[in-house]
Amino acid sequence: MQSNQLDYFPILMQALLAIGFVAGTIMISGKLGPKRSSAVKDENFECGIESLGNARIPFSVKYFLVAILFVLFDVEVIFLYPWAINFKDLGVEGLIKMVIFMLLLLVGFFYIIKKKALEWE
Repeated sequence: MQSNQLDYFPILMQALLAIGFVAGTIMISGKLGPKRSSAVKDENFECGIESLGNARIPFSVKYFLVAILFVLFDVEVIFLYPWAINFKDLGVEGLIKMVIFMLLLLVGFFYIIKKKALEWE
């Protein structure tokens, strides 16, 4: 069955409605909301303790690298679960594709270890 452009019209309408609702809500709340400002109100406040010093303390790049690597290797579960559910239906071809996928992940993991990305200083 061939699809035409009219089949995508409901998706376009839903996307436009969602974007319009979010943009409209932000603009209306900005116009109608209170606009009182004072030195006490604009002061930083965290858990009942007054802030001391600069809040812009630099984080180590290693912290962000470990976080990104966690997300990267955690996403593999998204691919492993459906494969495990349909293991019998996919047969040998599915097994070969998953072995290739896992080998690529292992190559990336060993590259990370070689570059010492997971070692803290």
